This record gives sequence, structure tokens and C-alpha cells, in this order.
Amino acid sequence: MIKLRSRFAICCARIVYEAVTRLGRGSGSSLPGRIARWIAPEIRSVIPGMVRKKVIAVTGTNGKTTVNGILTHVLEAQGQKVISNRLGANLSDGILSAFVLAAGRGGRPDADYACIEVDELATGTVFPWLQPDLVIVTNIFRDQLDRVGEIDVVCGRIRRALQQTPGAKLVINGDDAASCVLLSDCEIPSVTFGISESLTKDFSAGPREMIFCPVCGARLRYDFYQYGQLGVWHCPGCGLRRPEPDMTVTDIGLNGDRYSYILDGMYMETQTAAPSSVYNTLAAYTALWALDAPRDRFRTVMEHFDYGNNRESVYTINGAHVQLHLAKNPVGLQQKLYLIRRDPRPKDVVIQINDTKLDGEDVSWLWDVDYRYLAEAAVETVVTGGMRGHDVELCLKYENIVSRTAGDVRGVIEELTRRGSKNLYVITNYSGLYRTNHMLRELQSCGKEGVGS
Repeated sequence: MIKLRSRFAICCARIVYEAVTRLGRGSGSSLPGRIARWIAPEIRSVIPGMVRKKVIAVTGTNGKTTVNGILTHVLEAQGQKVISNRLGANLSDGILSAFVLAAGRGGRPDADYACIEVDELATGTVFPWLQPDLVIVTNIFRDQLDRVGEIDVVCGRIRRALQQTPGAKLVINGDDAASCVLLSDCEIPSVTFGISESLTKDFSAGPREMIFCPVCGARLRYDFYQYGQLGVWHCPGCGLRRPEPDMTVTDIGLNGDRYSYILDGMYMETQTAAPSSVYNTLAAYTALWALDAPRDRFRTVMEHFDYGNNRESVYTINGAHVQLHLAKNPVGLQQKLYLIRRDPRPKDVVIQINDTKLDGEDVSWLWDVDYRYLAEAAVETVVTGGMRGHDVELCLKYENIVSRTAGDVRGVIEELTRRGSKNLYVITNYSGLYRTNHMLRELQSCGKEGVGS
């Protein structure tokens, strides 16, 4: 039974949230949790336990928002009530806000499942009170070096968090040697997912985040890479190797701008040619399988899932096809350049990089990207922008790729959609994402043309 004080805290938090959103003073995504915790500090240890079935936590560097979205979408489509931090706040107060806002008049969350995205560095503070039944680790790459540090730091944080959740089951990307370190360090049940066929036969370059064996220090060997350090790997020194996956995909084909494959007997297709879209779908399905959760309509439901999450959007502006993509680290940007190279049509590219605290102030990772993909991609114009636009221009110069830096990105986009190839890619990192989405919607509406996804 939830205490009267906790009910009061939930009531107050909801009232403040409604007032903030009505006044247009921001999304208030973390405020309800902060208020509820201030009034009733014990609420964090009480409210997640009121979920009727299971609490699922998704963490890792890339893909956690998409995997969490797939889980939420599939479960809801099958009649389950789901709590999810849809507003994107994945730190402690933002996660608590999701539970607070899902509570009814009695102060009890009305939910069968909770699907919660957790920032990898916040796992140590979130897992002890969230006590998830299942933890998914999508992958571990470098990201925001000034805040996160190297991948061994992230592994250590997640390891210590898992040691505080003895009742959880772990779902691990077995193709990621960095994530697999957790399998031997954490004494909890685990299942793995992985892909034994090459997704990217022409993806021969790019950053490798883990080169040496985490056990003995010998150089890891690969049968093949997927992207980043993901692939079929083994250590010739101590014998550590990629585990045989409990769940996988087979019969992979790449037809134009989408993958096809077989997942647990189902024929599946992605919406893009991004290898990560296969991994994200596989991770979500493995989690449902591990929990024996409803998944009989998985294929049908996924046909209508929007992978974009406002991070990959498509617009039509002045008759031009405009794609917006988020790239926040070297592996992510490398994948976007891979997509651009796979598009055989002439194209223009705008790369906008900032260095705010939201993005990470250390942008040295820009030098880890193989920009030669642009030289092979039939690109007619490359324009860089943002606070570190000149840094990107310098990286491109070393690969003999002609580009220019512009201060007025909006003006550049208007110019390229009118006089360019009519096929424009816009890449930005976090702090530019919201403003660029808003700007592209505005430019599109000026032409009274429809948005796609």
C-alpha cells in the first residue's frame, strides 16, 4: 500500500507538471520526479514495484531509445499497459517522472510493464531503486568523452549497477566484446543476441572501439566486422570468444534502401539500410523472448513502427528530398556516412557539429571517422556548420574533400533545396537536433508540402 505522503507527492508533482506544460515553459520531463522525491524521498523504492508484471531497463551507448520504443510499441499494440520515459529523460528524476505521471488518482501506476531507457552513467543511481527484472545492454561505444570517458569506464559503471540488481536477467549484445565483459563479471542469468552473417560487406573502415582483449590484452581477431567493434570475434591469447547467440537473424539481404532477414521464423524488413536497425529490432525481440512476454504479433506491429524518434526525419522542401539524421559519436557518424554512400543518386550534405555540454565539449572523436565515404558517394556539395564547423571542414580537407563552412545553416538549406541535387542529407548532433527539426518543419510548411518518415 502506497503511503499517504507518497500519494500527496504524486498529486503535487502532477499539478506542477500540468502548469509548466500549459504555460509553455519547457517539457518538464524531470520536474515531476524531482518534486515527488523532495516531498517523499521513499517514493523511488516503492512505486516501480507496483508495476503488475515486469520492469525492463534499456541501457548502452547507441540504440537504447529505439529499442525502448520498440518494446513499448509492441507491448502496447498487444493490449498491455506500459510506462515509458517517452519524453527522453533517462536520468534518475526523469525516470521517476514517468512513473509519477502514470499514476492514477490513488497514486498507483496503472501498468503491466515499465520500459525504461537509462543513461549508461546513471545506471549506478537508477538500478538500485528501479530493480529491473530485465536489463538490456545494446552496445558500449565511446560517447561524450569529457563526460563519459573511455569504454572501460562505462563497463565499470554498468557492472557495479548490475551487482545491485541480483533479481534481474541480463540481455547482452554478444557481437560486442566490450559488453561481453559483463557476462563473466555479473553473477545473474543472461541471454545473448548476435548476428552471424555480415550486414556490411562493403563497410571496411571506421572506428574500432575495442581492439585488445579485456582479459589478457592480446589483439582481438575478427572473422568480420559489422560496424564499430561489433562482429564475430575471438582472442588468440586466452581463448575468449564471442558467445553463440541465443537469438539471431538469418538469410540477410540488402535490397536497395532496406534489409530483409528472418527472425525466429518471421520474415522482417527494415525501413532503412542502417545496420543498427537490425540490431535494435533483434535486441528488443530477444528481451521479449527472455521474459516470455507477448510477441506473437511482433512482425505485424513492427511494420508500423517509426524508427526515427525525431532523430531521423524526412521532409520535402522546395521539391527536394531532405533527410535529417542525428550523429553523436564516431560510430554513429560513420553509419550515417555509410548510408550516404549507399545512396547512388547525386546528393548534397550538410554536417552541423556543436560542442555544448549536451553534445560533449570534447569533439576529438571527429578525427576517428573515415570521411572517405563522402568522396565515394557522388556528393555535389558539402557544407559544414555549427560551433565546430571548421573542425569538420579540416577533417574533410585531409581527405581532399572540398567543403565550406557556413554560419547560416538555414540559408544553406534553402539554397541547396532550390538549386542543388534535390537530394539533401543534414547531419547534426544533439544540441542542433531540436532546432533543426523545427526549422525543417517550418521550411516545409512554407511550401505547403507533406512530411514523410
